[in-house]
Amino acid sequence: MADPEKVKNIVSLARNGDKEAFSQLVDIYASRLHGYFYRLTYNRDDAGELVSELFLKMVEKIGSCRPQTFEPWLFRMASNLFTDYLRAKKRHQKMISSMENEVQSETQVMQNDDFMTDKLAQQLQRLEPQIAEIIVMRYYSQLSFEELARLRNEPIGTVLSKVHRGLKKLRQLMEESDD
Repeated sequence: MADPEKVKNIVSLARNGDKEAFSQLVDIYASRLHGYFYRLTYNRDDAGELVSELFLKMVEKIGSCRPQTFEPWLFRMASNLFTDYLRAKKRHQKMISSMENEVQSETQVMQNDDFMTDKLAQQLQRLEPQIAEIIVMRYYSQLSFEELARLRNEPIGTVLSKVHRGLKKLRQLMEESDD
């Protein structure tokens, strides 16, 4: 833990735009903040990103901080940032769950009988190869969306979107072949 008087002086310098003072604040608080966020997220990468984001906010808002209350101010910002992180994570999980349900309901229609399977195989060949591959890996190889995202080195939202668009196109091709 740093000497409160020393921190107060460093904060005063940082409020006046002293870049070295900001660097000293980062040196003083980085490990404590990383530990704080790691204990909350249990994920080193997320903790590191949260620390980085917090230091950016600190630089932006240091003018609103009184030097004598810097540490409580900093940890209040950290707490607010973690709350925002949880909200965003919850929204992301809801979106993934919703899209998975939509995709599953769309594919259940396509899994009825052998005739449909043959017809489906024919229509899969008419899709872009990349999209057909993702659909096959998801539904025939039973890979999760998370596994597909890691395998393809793409964000999960991108994979979900490609599967959704691919299934929509596949449904359209299947309906056209019925005509």
